Formats: sequence, C-alpha cells, structure tokens
Amino acid sequence: MIYNWRMKDTQLYQQILGLAKPWRVDSVTLKSAERTIEVEAQCDEQVWVCPECGQRAHLHGRERRRWRHLDSCQFKTILVADVPRVKCPEHGTVTVRVPWAEKHSRFTSLFERLAIDVMLECSISAAADLLRISWDEAYGIKQRAVQRGLSRKEPRIMKRLCIDEKSFGRRHDYATLVVNPEGEQSTVEFIGDGRQTATLDAFWQSLSEEQLKGIEAVSMDMWEPYLISTRKYVPDPDAKIVHDTFHLIRHLNEAVDQVRRLEHKALRAKGDERLVGSRQLWLYAMENMPDRWQDRFDDLREQKLKTSKAWAIKEFFRDLYGCRSIDEARQFFRGWYDWAIRCALAPIVRVAKMFKRHLERILTVFVHRLTNAASEGINNKLQSLIQKAYGYRNRERFKTDIFFHCGGLNLYPNLSQ
Repeated sequence: MIYNWRMKDTQLYQQILGLAKPWRVDSVTLKSAERTIEVEAQCDEQVWVCPECGQRAHLHGRERRRWRHLDSCQFKTILVADVPRVKCPEHGTVTVRVPWAEKHSRFTSLFERLAIDVMLECSISAAADLLRISWDEAYGIKQRAVQRGLSRKEPRIMKRLCIDEKSFGRRHDYATLVVNPEGEQSTVEFIGDGRQTATLDAFWQSLSEEQLKGIEAVSMDMWEPYLISTRKYVPDPDAKIVHDTFHLIRHLNEAVDQVRRLEHKALRAKGDERLVGSRQLWLYAMENMPDRWQDRFDDLREQKLKTSKAWAIKEFFRDLYGCRSIDEARQFFRGWYDWAIRCALAPIVRVAKMFKRHLERILTVFVHRLTNAASEGINNKLQSLIQKAYGYRNRERFKTDIFFHCGGLNLYPNLSQ
C-alpha cells in the first residue's frame, strides 16, 4: 500500500530538514511494504550560479539523486530530488550543491553525524547493523569523516611529541606513530609506513620552520633511524630528545630474559628444573609481584642464580628515576654502570654499554619530564580497535581507524541552515 501524506506533513518535513528557498519539500510518500518514507524536494531557483566559482551559469539539465536520512518512526527515510546541473564557462557542467548533504555523499549530513557517533562507540559491522546500511557504506562515511577532519586541521606549534612504532602484524611489519601528548587527550599527528629514517623524515618535512623551532622535547626509543631523522630537522636535538623510560626498562627486561633462558638451559642439562615456568616472574617489578607468586619468587631470588643477579641490576636501574637532579642521576648511573659492566652477564653488559652511549639523552628526562606514556596509552587503544575489528588485513583501513578514533579531528559534516 502506498499512501500520500497531507500537505501539513510536507511542511513538517520542510521544518525537520531545515530547507529554505529555493528548496522546498514537494511531497511525502509512505511506502509501507518497503517500510520507507520518500521525501521529495524541489528547487525553484531561476538564476543559476556555478558552485565552484559563483559565476552566472546556464541550466543544463537535472540529475535525480537519492539520500538516506534519519529514520522516521522506525521507517527508513529517503530524500529524493532532481538536482540541477549548470554549465560554467570555466568549470564545465557541474551539479549544484544541495544544503542537506556533502558533495558525492549518498547520505544526508544529519545521518552521517549519527553514523559517526555510532562508529565512535562500536565496530563498523555493529554500526552497519544498527543503522541498516552496508559495511562498505559505513566505512565510506568513516573515510569521508577522516578526510574532512584532516583537511580542517590547522598548523599549530606542538611543543612536546612522542615517537613510537606500532606493529601491524607478523614479520616485523611496522608503522611509525607521532603522538601529541598535550591537551585533554593525546592525539595521533602522523602515521608512516615502516620505521626507517625516511619514514620520520616525512613528518618533519610536513612541519614549517616555525613549528620545528617550537618543539621543546621529543620522547623516543634509542632506535637509530629515529635519532638520525630528528637530528636532521629539529634544532638543538640532543638537548630535546628524551629516551623513554618504558623502552629502557624493556631493554633490561629482554636482557634478564636472555640470561634466564641461558641459565635454564644449563640447569636443565643437569636435571635442575627450578627455573621452569618462572619467565613471567622476572619481568615483574618488585611492587607489582602478584601475592600468589611472591613466596616462590622470594625463594628464587635469594638463591645464587645468574638470573636473580640480572633481575637485581634491572630493578636497581629503576631507582635512577627517583633522583632529584641531573647531577645526582649521573652519579647514580656511574655506580649502576660499574655493577652492570662487572656482572659477567653478556646480555646485561650489552644493554649497559648501550645506555652509556645514550646517557645524555637518557638524563634529559630530568629537564623535560616527558615519557612515552601517552604513546603507550594510544597503543593500548589501538590494540582494543584491533580486537574489536578481529584484526586488519588492509593497512589503509587501520590508518583510517587510528585517525578516526585517536586523531582528535573534527569529523562531522557542516549543517547548512
């Protein structure tokens, strides 16, 4: 059954859509079998101008188009209009812009705003089910939102930055993330493929000279390509680079685990199984040890094991960050380095020598008080996105999701009144 609504209903939709001259609602049709409502709009304009340059143009025909709008009483609402096409001397034949939707979109701006809000809270698949659109249509809305947000982004001085890597999958497939930790929420400013010098170069090259001079501190790992790139573009880099605390402790944890594996192999050859199942214990900080494992760990670390010595060296290094000044920290490091270099544990010695080479940039944390905590927070959020999407096979889609959820962008289309 098809039922044409009365004139007062066209006036209602005229108000709902916020249409003004030259546009008006011509008819409203209920299609109950299809559970849709079709709202037909008409343009009464007599003088036409090019939407690109504003010059007078001649009417060159009309193109019938359809847009999905917000549902009316659980019925899909479709806006239909014969959109004028005009012929401009400069731009050729172009379609006049409509006030309820953006160019090339098949959805009204109000519907896209709702879709964006839904996708900020759930996966694309769930959003598509709730909104009764296809997965591709939902992703298209998200993609346009990110493009819109990036185009609106204005250059600004970013005083503090965090540089980190994110693995997209197996086989060392990495991306480089640059995070701005300032403001109410940390935001991703750049995503680059790989983690080479050229990857980070692309970010620095996108900044103006004024923006580069405005950088006060950059937190990063001791990854050489990042160091080379930052030194190339950031003024006075060695005074601004801060080697992140989390990454330093991670290097020490990896060294402790290497010592444990070597010792476990040697003990097991003699029938000694005391290190079986202890891997995770040595990675905990003392204050984070779960109560259920405390007794076993206390027993292990009091024995004359190489692993317990490596763990003690790792834990002692953490006290560096309790120092009150650079001079005090430098003096502390000398004592720690002497212990680490004489422990005769090759993995620990290797990390200690690496720390000494980068010491001045490790100590800059006492000047800038900057770590990659914001970047690690972003990484945790990205991990939840990966789980929600059951993984990403397409790198560009992952980038889109990163900017959508973590870019701090103005995603919404403008509403014409």
